[in-house]
Amino acid sequence: MGTCSHILTGFSLAVQYRRKLRRILDETPVITCILTLDPEALKSSGITALALDYDGVLAHHGAPAPLPEAIEWMKRCETVFDGNRIFILSNKPTEGRRQWFANHLPAIRFISGVRKKPYPDGIKKTGELAGVPLSQILMIDDRLLTGCLAALAAGARPCYIRQPYISFKQCPLAELFFMLLRRIERWFVKVITIV
Repeated sequence: MGTCSHILTGFSLAVQYRRKLRRILDETPVITCILTLDPEALKSSGITALALDYDGVLAHHGAPAPLPEAIEWMKRCETVFDGNRIFILSNKPTEGRRQWFANHLPAIRFISGVRKKPYPDGIKKTGELAGVPLSQILMIDDRLLTGCLAALAAGARPCYIRQPYISFKQCPLAELFFMLLRRIERWFVKVITIV
């Protein structure tokens, strides 16, 4: 029942926020990845805290540690936002990943004990822990119907990553599955905004 309820909630929220999702889809450049996001520019736009998805945003699916360029980008973000206002909000928060952050970027914390995205619980908890209004949180995710939708439902700002990190060499089946899922999401958002 949990998975079925999760999927139904996702579809219900998608219909509710369909126009905003379509705007995100239409206005996000195809080349967008985290490296195109300048931390200083984000802060000057009113962002005071970051919620980061892991798979696709910081590394390819299943990777135990972020990619070197993602690590450097997060270090830049720490100098701008303070590490205590940067969070990992992943539907797959493995213990190995938690341990990697504890050893290398200890100020960045994982959000846990909440329902998975697209429920807005994780973003609300981010706001509580960071001590900032939800409207000042940027949720960075490579999925429209999980992280971006959770951000909209919480009243936070979504950032859609259209060029996620992938590795067919490391995880070919998972990458093919998520590539297909992203395409289906984009198609679904287009269809529901026509109706």
